Amino acid sequence: MRIDWDEPITMDDGVALRADVYRPDDGGPHPVIMTHGPYAKGLAFQEGFQPMWHNLETEHPDALAGSSNRYQNWETADPDKWVPDGYVVIRVDSRGAGRSPGYLDIFSPRETQDYFHCIEWAGVQPWSNGKVGLLGISYYAVNQWQVAALRPPHLAAICPWEGACDFYRELTHHGGILHIFLQQWYPVQVASVQHGVENGPRHPVTGVRVAGPDVLSDAERAKNAADSVTALYEHPLLDAHYRDRTPDLSKITVPVLSATNWAHHLHTRGGFEGYAGVASDQKWLEVHGLQHWVEFYTDYGVGLQKRFFGHFLKGEDTGWDDQPPVFLNVRRVDGSFEQRAETEWPPARTEWTKFHLDLARNALSPESDPTERSAEFDALGDGLTFWTEPLAETLEVTGPAAASLRVASSTTDADVFLTLRVQDPDGRDVAFTSAMDPNGAIALGWLRSSLRKLDPARSEPYRPWHTYDERQPLTPGEPVDLQVEIWPTSVIVPAGYRLGVSVQGRDFEFPGEGPWPSAFGISMRGNGLFLHNDTKDRGSDVHAGRTTLISGGKHPSYLLLPVVPARADALHV
Repeated sequence: MRIDWDEPITMDDGVALRADVYRPDDGGPHPVIMTHGPYAKGLAFQEGFQPMWHNLETEHPDALAGSSNRYQNWETADPDKWVPDGYVVIRVDSRGAGRSPGYLDIFSPRETQDYFHCIEWAGVQPWSNGKVGLLGISYYAVNQWQVAALRPPHLAAICPWEGACDFYRELTHHGGILHIFLQQWYPVQVASVQHGVENGPRHPVTGVRVAGPDVLSDAERAKNAADSVTALYEHPLLDAHYRDRTPDLSKITVPVLSATNWAHHLHTRGGFEGYAGVASDQKWLEVHGLQHWVEFYTDYGVGLQKRFFGHFLKGEDTGWDDQPPVFLNVRRVDGSFEQRAETEWPPARTEWTKFHLDLARNALSPESDPTERSAEFDALGDGLTFWTEPLAETLEVTGPAAASLRVASSTTDADVFLTLRVQDPDGRDVAFTSAMDPNGAIALGWLRSSLRKLDPARSEPYRPWHTYDERQPLTPGEPVDLQVEIWPTSVIVPAGYRLGVSVQGRDFEFPGEGPWPSAFGISMRGNGLFLHNDTKDRGSDVHAGRTTLISGGKHPSYLLLPVVPARADALHV
């Protein structure tokens, strides 16, 4: 393998971004696998993300086998596993990050345009066969959707692995409610390796500073970066700030393998929406269910990626012609998965089923109560929880979901948090390993009542589409009807278990004393780092009132869940 460190790629405005190019040392042209982003291409996975590396090392050794692991980098392809198969692997530090100078502005149109130029540069190098594929997790998946919408001529295929495609609805706000991830993430993973940081980590192989070579003062670095956190407070509604960072999926025409996770508070929805929204004739969806870095690196994930890119970048017979359009790893309550191929998403045989909120019995019922009833709860308290009777037979819920609720508030607004839950026959909650929390819930939905306005043209009964562009304050005491999106989920619930939903005005927490694992100082009790407790967004008395839920009679409140009948050809793994 030949490695060209800090190869300059000059942008249209003269700024030179720096790339590490790993390529076969055989003199021949090869297809390219590229990433472009702000996490520092020279930061060793083992150093920068020790807990995640330890997880792979101890629980998924196949992810590290067959590699020297000298060039491992967070959320990007391992050159040791790709270059021997005849690929060029390129990692580019985006503008203002790592080894690349310039003004750092995450997910901005300028950054996306830079990516376009990087793709085109790679497509015409003498060691390139002219076909560039994009592969990476999270940030390196989000910007695949963005740049693919610009249609670079040398872009041949993309594989966004757990990547959001809507900057407002997924990356910053849930149901119009600001979540704190960006505020927690940016200082640790982006600002810490901004170009010019003096005392940052060094490259494990070359020894150079991963955020060099320049050294900039704090004041200089501040001038060289957009204030992405403050922008969230300056733009509480969906405006041009978010639209400029959200791709027009209908402009994407290259082959797409969208791989997503059942339980990632940033990326789950985007994987499904991206798959549905692209104009590509050739597109595939894969859904898995462990921590969001795991399957990308394991033999399962790498094998899937190589079959996809081998087909589209090298013209090899990898068996991809037989790949089903949709491939699901359906979750079971014991932590295992049932693998199943589908021909579409959501599966055509889905039985969209209403589970009514019975206020008289705190039950999820197949029928609506003929009598209209109401129940009040403290918006910052435990809320209300509704359970089915113990199931008489196995029930599978797989797909997008929604809720139709009638609510009133003692104030001019009410945030609604919905959490789907499963309990075993002993009354204990079943928690799933989610993308970022070992105690993940089944599914979640959120909505700020004042942002309940819908776009009828884009809404489906199972996936309402809110515009988030206009506030419609509540009149205290007067009911309004809400259509709440619940992100896609999957679970097979055995007989004897119960399915439930909690309705609250704050983030759900699994009951019990813990101890709960933590990250960035935040206890993970069902929502990982994606909490909605920002005091600037939810610090006033408006969100601390009393919420009234109404159901029955002429105003039934219910869940609409995707019940999927069993099939005989599923594989239990």
